[in-house]
Amino acid sequence: MHKPHKYTNHLIHESSPYLLQHAHNPVNWYPWGKEALDKAQKENKLLLISIGYSACHWCHVMERESFENEEIAQVMNTHFVCIKVDREERPDLDHVYMNAVQLIAGQGGWPLNCFALPDGKPVYGGTYFSPGPWKDILLNLAKGYQVDAGRFEKYAMDLKKGVISLNKIDQVDHADEFTPEELQVIFSKISQHFDTDNGGSRGAPKFPLPVNYFSFMRYSYHSGNHEIVQQVMLTLDKMAKGGIYDHLGGGFARYAVDRQWLVPHFEKMLYDNAQLVSLYVEAYRLKPDPEYKKIVYETLHFIERELTSPEGGFYSSIDADSDGVEGKYYVWDKNEIEALLPEQSAIFCEYFDVSENGNWQGKNILNRKNQELQIAKKYHLSIEELERIIQQSKKILFRSRLQRNKPGLDDKVLTSWNALMLKAYADAYKVFDENHFLECAVKNYSFIEKNLMNDDFSLYRNYKNNHSTINAFLEDYALLADALITLYQATLNEYYLITALRIIEYTLQNFYDDQSGMFFFTSAKDPKLIARTKEFLDHVIPSSNAVMAQNLFKTGHYFARGEFIERSRQMLRNMKNQIIKNPVYYGLWIDLMTQFIHQPYEVCIVGSNPNESKKPFFQKYLPHILLAGGQGKSEIPILANRSFAGETTIYVCRDRVCQQPVQSFAEAMKQIEK
Repeated sequence: MHKPHKYTNHLIHESSPYLLQHAHNPVNWYPWGKEALDKAQKENKLLLISIGYSACHWCHVMERESFENEEIAQVMNTHFVCIKVDREERPDLDHVYMNAVQLIAGQGGWPLNCFALPDGKPVYGGTYFSPGPWKDILLNLAKGYQVDAGRFEKYAMDLKKGVISLNKIDQVDHADEFTPEELQVIFSKISQHFDTDNGGSRGAPKFPLPVNYFSFMRYSYHSGNHEIVQQVMLTLDKMAKGGIYDHLGGGFARYAVDRQWLVPHFEKMLYDNAQLVSLYVEAYRLKPDPEYKKIVYETLHFIERELTSPEGGFYSSIDADSDGVEGKYYVWDKNEIEALLPEQSAIFCEYFDVSENGNWQGKNILNRKNQELQIAKKYHLSIEELERIIQQSKKILFRSRLQRNKPGLDDKVLTSWNALMLKAYADAYKVFDENHFLECAVKNYSFIEKNLMNDDFSLYRNYKNNHSTINAFLEDYALLADALITLYQATLNEYYLITALRIIEYTLQNFYDDQSGMFFFTSAKDPKLIARTKEFLDHVIPSSNAVMAQNLFKTGHYFARGEFIERSRQMLRNMKNQIIKNPVYYGLWIDLMTQFIHQPYEVCIVGSNPNESKKPFFQKYLPHILLAGGQGKSEIPILANRSFAGETTIYVCRDRVCQQPVQSFAEAMKQIEK
């Protein structure tokens, strides 16, 4: 029988696992909404808006230290209306208040704690605070607002203007084209940040940021710049061997805190793993390394085992902490391993850099420093025998690890993150021809269509306990459309491509800003916040505006919608000066610029067996083709007036000009490579 909780607050009725974590704090938390905002107005109290997510280590620390402290909670309850926000459910709120805190403090992060006037305009904020300073801030702000509310109002107005200015971008009127010389300048600047010893960018912490590496590979393909692609492969190799990768269970942790990718921030996020699967798949097309294939299969196995619902939706994340300790679930004492592997422990420990003293806080994070060939020679083994020993040993340790207390699971389903994983499964199917991967992708889209999509192609953001409650944001629409384009290429089922078009059309109607030619992050149907933000930079998820520009470019070609391509071009023109000035966080925009400079080939495969004929195009790295096809009459303009009768025929077209139809991949490649 559960002991009754001493405290229960307004979060108890929420579905977000993060909000529910705080439902029994002594703090009288509210979810974001009318009730809390009305209370602040009525009582003339400052809002305390505290934003985090369930897998966030420092969010847990601040909860234990301050939000579970009855004395501090009393101060919070007396002087503030306290609102808890799951940043993953409400990225719109996170954007606004993160922008404000970055203006105030010069940096941001989570937990994010922002104080605001009763109408929501921010006045002060920061990230993690220890209990003493936190209590002082609470008392000082409460007293200051009581004594001189006018000073707070003036500062809030100035800060609001600053937040609005961060989201302002002007439409560029001049119609200059993008050039290879500009790309050369961009990649020259990017290469200055390369860590040529460890991969990734210089310094620490190290974030994977996979979106950048797609643009690196595409640029290298067209420019012949081998240094760029070598940096991609170095990064992928180092991540695959480092502690950021879970060598027992598969999947990647959030990021590494050191330069060598050894010590992860242990939470596992759906969006990281989705993008990294797609990246390793793409790299495999360029360099068919069995290690890359292994990473893809193991990571997807992890997703299916731990982050997939019975209905086919994908859960959000796995916590960094277990038993209140970060990383405890994943690290090892050498004596534990010796007990589990009495005969093979020496080989295993050398293979995975395990020592008596440990490589992190007296424990061992499994990682691979030594070369397999050296270890095999030392122990008089063949490479095959060594691999068999390692695989058997990994299984034993994995089974033992399952007996430990697991980190918490955030089992909410988010549309945009699901779209990234749907795309990852479709990408893996295209290259490895594994039917199970396609089945997972199709099942996930069926789940999304049933639970997160309405008849008018509007979307919900979230799903939990059979409910979807939050109107979707631009990233949800953009990433789902992108995933459906990929699923179409994998299956040649036109339903997916036409659905992507309908989603894009809905987005144009409800998110597009005619003045700037860009997209707002929130729908015109959403309640207004203090600023309607736009997202331009790639962060852990690609920029939603950049994804939309890519979608317009692709569907413009598929559906002969020249106005889509022109809108995509205009969006890129608007961004060009910023990209050239500081290109590090504009990977997807740079990728689009490369596509405008090196226009894609439209490869149309029609006839009796197009799905079989398309496979060779996915085995080879061909970043400059848009593939379409079918067996019968098509609703897609790119396939109009094609002969579907008889044997399979391949049309290679570019700039609305088609070459002589051919019957084989080899003949098509001659036309593409000439």
